[in-house]
Amino acid sequence: MDDPAQLSEYGKILLIGIVGALLVCATIFLSKIISPKKPNPEKLSTYECGEETTGSAWVQINPRFYVIALVFLLFDVELIFVFPWATVFGNKALIAADARWGWFTLVEMAIFIGILVVGLIYVWKRGDVAWIKPAHQTPKVKVGIPAEAYRAINEKQYLLRDHRMVAEEEKSAEQAKPATAGLGFRPKFKKTN
Repeated sequence: MDDPAQLSEYGKILLIGIVGALLVCATIFLSKIISPKKPNPEKLSTYECGEETTGSAWVQINPRFYVIALVFLLFDVELIFVFPWATVFGNKALIAADARWGWFTLVEMAIFIGILVVGLIYVWKRGDVAWIKPAHQTPKVKVGIPAEAYRAINEKQYLLRDHRMVAEEEKSAEQAKPATAGLGFRPKFKKTN
């Protein structure tokens, strides 16, 4: 770090980072100011990938999908290291300086790819990359309740009330109550004969 030119190179990187952050912030700020704000029920509805949502959000997802995604990312990120190696390995000036350099980098990459292959074989043997959909089975538990009772409950049509209507009914009931003066209640006394 004694070279002042080295510091100016880091300064350029810092300047690029600051300009990038400012551009992102300015873009977000301008979109908040300029964009039209006319919400309606269609715009405020939930959607995913342009599709209307159906069913419950509480769906069981097979964890195998996450494992496959993680394994893909692992091998994808590891293979990024092959590109800088290829540029160094193809540098004729380094190989001309010392002939052992080419053999060293070749053996180094063979070890690296060998470790990746061993990891892939391990994951494959465990069955983590098998994309087999499991057969869904409805659980069956023996209980003392007959199946007809469950069927009757599931097929019964229930009356649903709108919560807004209930709130309005309660509000109108409160307004219809006669106003009592004083403490807000009437004491009741036992009559004695």
